[in-house]
Amino acid sequence: MRGLLLLLTLLAGLARADTTLRVLNWKDYIEPEVLERFKAEHAVRIDYQTFTSADELDRLLDAGTPYDLIVPSHFQLTRLIDSGRLLRLDKFRLSHYDNLDPKLLASLAAFSRANDYVVPYLWTTVGLVTDDAKLAERLGETPADSWSVLFDPTIANRLSDCGIGWIDAPEEIFSLWLNYRGKQLGRASPRALERYARRIGESASRVGSLNNDAYVDGLAKGQLCVAMAWAGHAITAAQQRPSLRYRIPREGGLLTIDSWAIPANAGNPELAHRFINFMLMAPVAVRNTQATGFYSPMKTTLAEMEALAITDARLVPTAAARQRLYFLEQLSPDQKAVIDREWSRLKQDRAPDLVP
Repeated sequence: MRGLLLLLTLLAGLARADTTLRVLNWKDYIEPEVLERFKAEHAVRIDYQTFTSADELDRLLDAGTPYDLIVPSHFQLTRLIDSGRLLRLDKFRLSHYDNLDPKLLASLAAFSRANDYVVPYLWTTVGLVTDDAKLAERLGETPADSWSVLFDPTIANRLSDCGIGWIDAPEEIFSLWLNYRGKQLGRASPRALERYARRIGESASRVGSLNNDAYVDGLAKGQLCVAMAWAGHAITAAQQRPSLRYRIPREGGLLTIDSWAIPANAGNPELAHRFINFMLMAPVAVRNTQATGFYSPMKTTLAEMEALAITDARLVPTAAARQRLYFLEQLSPDQKAVIDREWSRLKQDRAPDLVP
């Protein structure tokens, strides 16, 4: 009898393992109702964990903890794929794959056979969010559609009293700062990056918030009048503070694609495929976009996407805005090491955030 009980206990444990999906996703990056629906329809459990930066995802993966699904950004894909850390997808299990935007898939194709290993989940841009009334009080007719409001010391000084926010994303900051000056991050030598870091640090001294959580609340509460922002965060803040406006500056903004990927050490790849296919259903994808404020990877010609463009045009970027976007550059290990080191130093040297 004791042996039978032990066997039943082991079998129950195996059953729980087979029906548990372990997901590692960005914080606040999914509609909870979507998770509940999948759990109910497929009679499974979801062990859902989150991270707040690409570096944190790297550290969690390096620790060796097995996940069934992760959500890396496009600039992480080449390294993850080339090092054998992702499982090749079985697209025969993805019956809704044709719902994806071909242009988005073509963009991902540039990253080491990425379309064989990942499926676009959400995409976003890094642009400028402003409270135009407050800017007009301080800048007069100075246009707010330029990164100059953050990166030109003369202009930024006039805005520091109403609150300036940056995202805590070193590679994005370096890239946008250099792009504003007509340069490319990918072509900068490590020594040049050290020089640029000092100038970026000078600009950072005027920043009231350098926190990926706090800056969203700061915008919503009126504590920041201008900020570098991910589009989804800007839209979320604008829902609470309608005077905020998000735009892609005339110098250009960053395009980021986050994708579902199955790690090579996943314990339940079959269930992971089922979840990805579920997320590719157009009604599910649109609901998720409405909840998060980030852009859907669905074809814009789908009926659900056309309806979304009518009800909330902010969630479907215009063709003109998309033309001003560019991908964050692939960096060498030496470039990344310099940026990480200098960013840590910059954060240590600057004053504490004014927006808690």
